[in-house]
Amino acid sequence: MRVVAGELGGRKIVAPEGTSTRPTTDRVREAMFNSLGSSGLLDGALVADLFAGSGAIGIEALSRGAEHCVFVERDRGALRSLYANLESLELTDRARVLTTDAMSAAAGIDCDIVFADPPYDFDDWARLLELVRADVVVAESGRAIECPAGWSVTRAKRYGRTTVTFLER
Repeated sequence: MRVVAGELGGRKIVAPEGTSTRPTTDRVREAMFNSLGSSGLLDGALVADLFAGSGAIGIEALSRGAEHCVFVERDRGALRSLYANLESLELTDRARVLTTDAMSAAAGIDCDIVFADPPYDFDDWARLLELVRADVVVAESGRAIECPAGWSVTRAKRYGRTTVTFLER
């Protein structure tokens, strides 16, 4: 895996071994961030990468202009990869890692954009969206997300088995 674009474009990212995480493909990250980049939302943004895994999504956000990222991950193997990536890319001063459950952390993070990439069998989107403080959520899932009251879907696109949904409060 590599950082797709931005100041760190082309740099290598390590992914955790095993099947406990599902890294977002370069194609999906490129499409997701091209859409965000054209809106100008990333410039100087504070972002959160929930269910962070290797941190590829948050790292891509930092590479493309986000100021700071809070990474939330609880899997030990994924955390080893995440810390290794932040150190090798010299991003430790622009990142904070919370080693806890994403649902527990969501309400305590002040940010502009939340990236949420839970396991595909995750089905508690309404609760997660109720908890987050950000006005923009970019969600990755295995199927379309039903939009709860107070949120609107601004864009949804399927890439193979992955559906990316942009939601705004």
